[in-house]
Amino acid sequence: MEGTAHPPKRTGLLLAAGASRRFGPEDKLLAPFAGRPLLSHAAAAMRAAALDRRIAVVSSAETAALLDGFEVIRIAQGEQSDSLRAGIAAAGTPDRLLIALGDMPLVSAELLDRVIAACTDDHASAGREANGPPMPPACFPASWLPRLAELTGDQGAGRLLRDLPAGQIIDASGQLPDIDTPEALRKLSR
Repeated sequence: MEGTAHPPKRTGLLLAAGASRRFGPEDKLLAPFAGRPLLSHAAAAMRAAALDRRIAVVSSAETAALLDGFEVIRIAQGEQSDSLRAGIAAAGTPDRLLIALGDMPLVSAELLDRVIAACTDDHASAGREANGPPMPPACFPASWLPRLAELTGDQGAGRLLRDLPAGQIIDASGQLPDIDTPEALRKLSR
């Protein structure tokens, strides 16, 4: 219909290709949490969020097997920016790119939808724990994708989120702990 606005093309990017060095020899994304592999929680939230497309970047066949409903991009383990760039290349140029991390099992679909809704054509949006810095999940407009693709080394999108306006930062209310060590997983499981 003429004059009918189409919703922006929203693509979700789930990053799950890290080396998990601080976790030890086992793949932390496969570690059990609340009766399921850790990665399955973030994947379920992304499946339930208002997205038109879902992409996951992984480094193992075992994690790929948990990602029904996702386009899976498999890369060698490397630095954080490697998985981000691989995901951006696969995404093309969506109107909105939502980035979530596979080791954040408490992230909800409702939070992901709120982060997407706060993203504008000019500004990214992100979650934040009380008084903490902005962090993933984060949503970026198409105009920010070239900046994301230029990131190198062991850095993600965090540095691009530091100066977001207050209205672009969403209170995540305890949903953002990420699991880096077995102790962090045990503590979260209590």
